[in-house]
Amino acid sequence: MLSVEELNERLIELSFAEDIGDGDHTTLCCIPADAVGKSQLIIKEDGILAGVRVAREVFMHFDPTMQMEVFIDDGAEVRKGDIAFVVTGKIQSLLQTERLMLNIMQRMSGIATMTHEYVSLLEGTGTRVLDTRKTTPGMRMLEKEAVKIGGGVNHRIGLFDMILLKDNHVDFAGGITNAIDRCHKYLDEKGLKLKIEIEVRNFDEIQQVLSHGGVDRIMLDNFSVENTRKAVELIDHRYETESSGGITIETIRDYAECGVDYVSVGALTHSVKGLDMSFKAC
Repeated sequence: MLSVEELNERLIELSFAEDIGDGDHTTLCCIPADAVGKSQLIIKEDGILAGVRVAREVFMHFDPTMQMEVFIDDGAEVRKGDIAFVVTGKIQSLLQTERLMLNIMQRMSGIATMTHEYVSLLEGTGTRVLDTRKTTPGMRMLEKEAVKIGGGVNHRIGLFDMILLKDNHVDFAGGITNAIDRCHKYLDEKGLKLKIEIEVRNFDEIQQVLSHGGVDRIMLDNFSVENTRKAVELIDHRYETESSGGITIETIRDYAECGVDYVSVGALTHSVKGLDMSFKAC
């Protein structure tokens, strides 16, 4: 399995191939190869900055002679007009790396900003905000890094680092008991130690899980706030609890006050607006 570093490296390589192709003919035709200059990252909207580390990787991958002076680090609150960093190098390199760096930083900063907003709403409840697998193909590692920068928690990276028995798994397996038992048999045979979470759709399924056991967390899928409160009381801390499904910025506090351990929010990565910024000559 590829490491996080290897996945990010492949993403950068693919992104440059997609953007530059056989050459940035606009830059190559009008900028001398030996011309040197500076560009600065200008923040144009208030939010949480994310992607500075990755920006350095983008610059170094394309042209190791580029020099980056950072003034604001990942996770910091930024305001319109702030200068996050200045990069010195060949002008051709500055122009050819600009768009990829901005695409990554704007999206990561947008995710971090939205996550921070959700996390702030839960202050004092003890409930934590989780992301999901509803990510941009190829950018999952960066998007999940942005969630952490914004104060959220990564639910799972992919299908390999946790067992999540969702409704389809349960139905195809022939019920909750079969699904949990097969899960444990598989983990024993493979010598794997993975946490097990199971999704439930109603109180009958909760009772089945409580009677059978064998899981670490129960996901309450599309429960109302009132039913979530009742479910948390029924589970009574025997297992971790997670609320999921259609939870918005307007309702997340209500769910947290029911006492769930986690609230998962797909919108953090599938419906985010990028944070506005630009990379200009200085």
